[in-house]
Order: sequence, then structure tokens, then C-alpha cells
Amino acid sequence: MADVLPYKPRAGEIPTNPGVYRFRDADGRVLYVGKAKNLRQRLSNYFAPLRTLHERTRRMVTTASSVEWTVVSTDVDSLQLEYMWIKEFDPPFNVRYKDDKSYPFMAVTLGDEAPRVIVTRNRKIPGARYFGPYPKVWAVHETIDLMVKAFPIRTCSDSSYKRAMQTGRPCFPGQIGKCGGPCSMTVTIEEHRAMVDDFVAFMAGGDERFTRELTTRMLAASAAMDYEAAAKYRDKLSAIEAVLGKSALVLATDEDADLFGIAEDELAAAVQHFVIRGGRVRGVRAMTIEKEIDISSADLVDQVLQRAYGDAQDVPRRILVPSLPDDAAELEVWLRERRGKKVEIAVAQRGQRADLMRTATLNAQQALIRYKTRRTSDYVARTQALTDLQDALGMTEAPLRIECFDISHLGGTNVVASMVVFEDGLPRKDQYRSFNIPETTDDTDSMYQVLRRRLAYLDRPEEAEEPAAVAAVAGETGDGLEDVVVEVKRKPRFAYPPQLLLVDGGQPQVEAAARALRDAGHTEIAVCGIAKRLEEIWLPGEDFPVILPRTSESLYLLQRLRDEAHRFAITHQRKRRRNDISSVLSEVPGLGASRIKVLLKHFGSVTALRAAAPGEIEEVQGIGPVLAQNIHTHLSTR
Repeated sequence: MADVLPYKPRAGEIPTNPGVYRFRDADGRVLYVGKAKNLRQRLSNYFAPLRTLHERTRRMVTTASSVEWTVVSTDVDSLQLEYMWIKEFDPPFNVRYKDDKSYPFMAVTLGDEAPRVIVTRNRKIPGARYFGPYPKVWAVHETIDLMVKAFPIRTCSDSSYKRAMQTGRPCFPGQIGKCGGPCSMTVTIEEHRAMVDDFVAFMAGGDERFTRELTTRMLAASAAMDYEAAAKYRDKLSAIEAVLGKSALVLATDEDADLFGIAEDELAAAVQHFVIRGGRVRGVRAMTIEKEIDISSADLVDQVLQRAYGDAQDVPRRILVPSLPDDAAELEVWLRERRGKKVEIAVAQRGQRADLMRTATLNAQQALIRYKTRRTSDYVARTQALTDLQDALGMTEAPLRIECFDISHLGGTNVVASMVVFEDGLPRKDQYRSFNIPETTDDTDSMYQVLRRRLAYLDRPEEAEEPAAVAAVAGETGDGLEDVVVEVKRKPRFAYPPQLLLVDGGQPQVEAAARALRDAGHTEIAVCGIAKRLEEIWLPGEDFPVILPRTSESLYLLQRLRDEAHRFAITHQRKRRRNDISSVLSEVPGLGASRIKVLLKHFGSVTALRAAAPGEIEEVQGIGPVLAQNIHTHLSTR
């Protein structure tokens, strides 16, 4: 693989202005859209030597065949253009969002002559005001039933309303006391509009005003001995308190905010979006994200906020996030244009906000676990997946044991591989293995080396056995007890042959795997590869891939194998890098394990530590000037 991309722009050709860039493939398809305050500085990261790039970033730039950019006048303009292009082109290497479901909302149709409250999943009703989202439909209906007791607004259909207004006879819901619109013949259109305004104001967070006013009216009516009016006010107050009881007070009563809890790993993230109005959680939305290239937590927050508020009508005055994006100031300007008022993006650091952030993050962590393990408990789905794979790949039997291999480069010099094992559609983590590859030319050579090492154990099963364990048990002989030594054989490591080998990659990787199988004399084992770009399944010797349905259980199983192999490889690579830098630092006299840990925690990365001056290293607790100079000298020579 060439170390320099053929389409790399010439030195000085990229401007230093803010702007938005697009990577395209040979067919002109937009693969990735990004923004930058300094285009030259940002794009130079993508055109660094390929061996130094993160694996998924390297996959993107090598898939691309050209890059183009558009200069804008301000950073806010670049934010707006990036959002517009992501929405228009849906680039495969940008983060991919999957809402857990289509959430129900409560909507008040303010554009109607006599607005009504409805339950809907349609976010495009002209002039409607939305509240939610709610996790379940019954939760919306329950809230509406309680609310109309305090604010009796229209609930009947448009046809019922028109018929009632034309005939002068109340609509059926009005006859049974379930509709309070003008069609019930109890209020005028103007009086009904006033109640609708109160309904909307209450749902938007005006809790205290309504409870205070109703309490005052109830006491006044009671003092005037108008007990019938007092009872009505009492019932409305009870309905309001019941609604408030459904949404716990989590922040100050004047707090309108959206809070985002995020949990992520190398490949995916889960987001919990808490909608807080009047200090209470009024709605919760969940989404999962597939990260196609390696991005930081701050960049992920940036993308989440763009997604959440790109077409939003309801932008709060405060947005709470786990970490501030680099362009937080530009995002605030962008959001202010949508809200018409100031918007603050802040990190929830202490007090009730931090407590709520921990709750949202915990929910996100649980959602991420569910996302990673969904369908695995369904035996029928797993069986169907294996049967479909057998048919699609032309196998003589279902692949009850599948081994997936992935190659990972993080530093350009150290290359590692991972092997994950699924049996009957479920992971066997006790049989996962990782490999260090000392010398390699490219990914295909690495794949060949790893598979030859793995397949060698099939011909030497005795080497795949774990050492026999010796256990002492009590045995009865005659009138006494004595110890009897029993030899217990452990499970073999690689003795079981797989029915299917899966590799992460397309045609080149599959051909390397097939060559390894031929050279090892194990052509009875099937092999295929899954290409990330279009999720195509490649077989050896074929010019065209196998296309599995996007929603099929078989494709989901292969994706999960591939993602698990990738996660395991990255985890091993990071451990190896930590061990490598710790070994280098341990060579510095006077630098022990505890100080190494403090150093790495302070600087956050090895790159930052290498770039630090002696004076900056000296700022770390426990590091003196002499030791700081020794660390700097040692790292600069390695």
C-alpha cells in the first residue's frame, strides 16, 4: 500500500480559511463531510502517512479518490453548511443515527380555528406545538386525560367538530364530557382559545402560576360559600398535581433545558436526550449511533447537537452535555438563530444537574448494551440467521462455529490481529484470541500470517490442549479416608475447526484468507469477508459480492461478528501501546509506576506528553525540574 494518497493536494493549495470539505469516491459519491476552522490544518491530518492514521480513518481516505472544499466567511457558516451537506448526501463515513423507535408526541394544533390536543408521531403538522417525546403511547393518553380535566380543550376529530358547528348539536365526546371545545356548545371560540393558551403555557413549564391561581380561586370560592365552584377548582388542582406527579422535579422550577447523556465505545454510541421544562423531565428520546471513523467525544457531542436541533422548533435556553465541543461558541450562535434568544451550552459538573447527567448516562450505557446484544436471546432468530448464511454462501451445513479475524494498525509499526468466536450465534469470549504480528507488508499479508498460525493448530491438536489440571479429592477406602489424585483435562484452545472463517474486508482480504486455507490444506472450511462500505459479502474467486437483505438476521450476525472482532483488536492495540509507553518511561531513573500513571493522566495522551516542554512536565505533581528534563530527553530520543 502506497504511503501517500495520489489525490493529495499540493503544498499550499489548501486555504487556511474556515470551510467545509468533502471526500468523494471514484463514482463521485460523497463519503465524508467535515468542517474546519482552518482547512489546511484539518485536512493535513488526513494526508499524514497512512501508517500513522487510525484504521477506520485510513479506510475512508483510501476508499476516496478526491477531496474538495468550500471556503466560508465565518465558523458559524461552516457549521450550517456541514449540517446541510450531511443531510443532503447522507455520507456513509459520517456517524449514522438510529432512533430506537418513532416516539409519540402530544401535539396542540394551534393553526386550527379551535385547536385540539392529539397523540401523533407526525412532526410536520402546520402550526402545531409539540410536547414530548413520550416513551409509550399510553403515557401520552394518560397525560391528556388528566390535563383536560384542568384545561378542558377540544379532543374530538375535525369531522366531528365541523358537523357539530354546522348542526348546532354538541359533538359526541362533548355530550359525554370528553371534549371542551366550542363544538360542545359550552364555550365560545375566544374562551376556548384562552384555555388552549393556558394548556400550552402549563405544558411548557408554567406549573407554579396555575397551581397558585387555582388555589387562590378555590379558597375565595369557599370563603364566599360557592362550594360548587370551589369543588371545580379543587378537581382542576388535583388534575394538575396528578400531572406533576408523573414528572418528577429534577431542577429548579424555572429551568428549561435539554440534557444529553452519552455512552460510547470504539464503534457505537447511545444517546439519552432528556427534555426538561419547568424543572421537570417532560420527555425522553433515545438514539444509537454507529461511528464509521474514529472521532473524539467532543466531536460526537457536536454531531449529536446538530442532529437534535437541525430541524427543531423547540430549542431551550440551556443545553447540558457531558463535554463541550470545540466549536461550542459557534453552536450557540447557530442555536440562537433558531430559538431567537440566547442559548447556552454547558457541562453538568455539580449538584442536581450532575446527578441528572449521571442518570442519563446510566440509561445510555444500558441502551448501548441492549443495542450490542439485541436479538441474541432469540433462539429462532439465531437459527434463521445460520440457515440463511448456509444458503447464501452455498455451504453444505450451517456454520455453527464461526471465527472472525480483524487486523488493526494504530501506530504504523505495531500490527495486531484479533480472533473472536461465535458458536450457535452466541459469542464464546473464553476462546477469543489476539495476535502480535512482528513484520508485515500490508493487511492481506497480515491476514495470511494470522490464519496460517491459527490453522496450524488443527493439524497439531495436542498443542491446542491446555495443560492437564490436577485435583485432589477425598476417597473412602476401608475404614478411613485418603486423598486420591484425579487428572482433569481442560477444554482445548484451537482444536475445534470452524465451519466458517469471516474476515473484515473485501476481495483482497478474502483471497488472502483463501490462500492461507489452501496452503494449510483445509479447503473444507468456508471463508467470506464483509466489506464495511456497503456491507457486501465477498467469496473467494467471485467477481461480484453476495448482497444480504439489510434487515436480515444473517447480515446482523456477520455485522456483530465483525464489530466484535474490531472492538477486541482495538482493545488489545491500546493495551499494547500503554504497555509500550510505560516500558519506555520506566527506563527513566526515578520514575516509578505511580508517577507514570499520574503523567499519562495529566497529559491525556502519549502524543501530548512527547510534545510537552520540560517546564510543562514539571507542573505535574511529584515531578521536579531534573526529572522533568530527564523525561523530555528520554522521549525525544525514542
